[in-house]
Amino acid sequence: MKRMRADFKGTMSADVLFVVVTLLAAISWIFSKEAVAIMPPLLFMSLRFFIAAVLLGLVARSQLRVLSSAVLWRCVKVGVVFGFAMSLWVLGLAASNHVGEAAFLVSLAVVLVPVIARLVFKEAVPQSTWLALPIACCGLALLSLNQELKLETAQLLLLSAASLFAVYFNLNARAANPISQTGRDGLTLDTPQVPVLLLTTLVLTVVGLVTGIFSALTENWEVGKLVSAPMVWLWVMLSATIGTAMRFYIQTYAQSLSPYSNGVVIMVLEPVWTALIAAMWFKESMSAIQLVGCLLIFLALIVNRWRAVQQFLRQILRK
Repeated sequence: MKRMRADFKGTMSADVLFVVVTLLAAISWIFSKEAVAIMPPLLFMSLRFFIAAVLLGLVARSQLRVLSSAVLWRCVKVGVVFGFAMSLWVLGLAASNHVGEAAFLVSLAVVLVPVIARLVFKEAVPQSTWLALPIACCGLALLSLNQELKLETAQLLLLSAASLFAVYFNLNARAANPISQTGRDGLTLDTPQVPVLLLTTLVLTVVGLVTGIFSALTENWEVGKLVSAPMVWLWVMLSATIGTAMRFYIQTYAQSLSPYSNGVVIMVLEPVWTALIAAMWFKESMSAIQLVGCLLIFLALIVNRWRAVQQFLRQILRK
């Protein structure tokens, strides 16, 4: 009985924490949009991730002391892909006129994750993904109807980012979990998992490096303008602490309390929260067609994770 109560308490705590994570992610969109309106987008992204990496590094310093070259290389590969994805994301966000729409476009990465897993890692694709893809495409078409079915530059950047996010999610999952592979000689090679905190710290560091290099090559750093704009540093610090370090730390802790499927279901709320907060913060609004498009994309996310949704609902009903 005590164990059942502990499991129930842990699951309930995890559910609440996952909702907090989606809210932190949504708020981070607002912080980022405010920051890129003042400073170069890639420079902002580099500072944001470097600061977050330093904060997490203080917690993970014991793991960093025993870091091997093999683990470092695995983290670097994940971080480079994530860095390219975040570069496209922040450029798309800076060029976008609608944060809520941008959030729904990027959320398409969830649908693309199993497709990338099939194409790159030869993993089986759930039937729900093939049902979700046409629904997502219809939603995307409705979102772009105002442009006569022509995607704007911001939308193309965000969709490209979503595709790379799908690659990143696959690489990150493989790094965070043990892998067993059978070679041609019949021998099994076991690759241990990378500790989550260590993986997150190193990946965020690499993202800071990648975006920093891109910024140095393509952006003009107007130091005088940045020094004279104290608000931009507020947005940078809020993005680094609340939107990145705190978000990833809480998410990792929540995953240790509850099955992964619960988190997946709750995390699809992120674009919904983002659209609602952006509507209040930036006074954004959508046409009826755009709203239907967002609803279709949200439906595609639910369909894509239908098994997880069913498990989540069963647990809720048992409570």
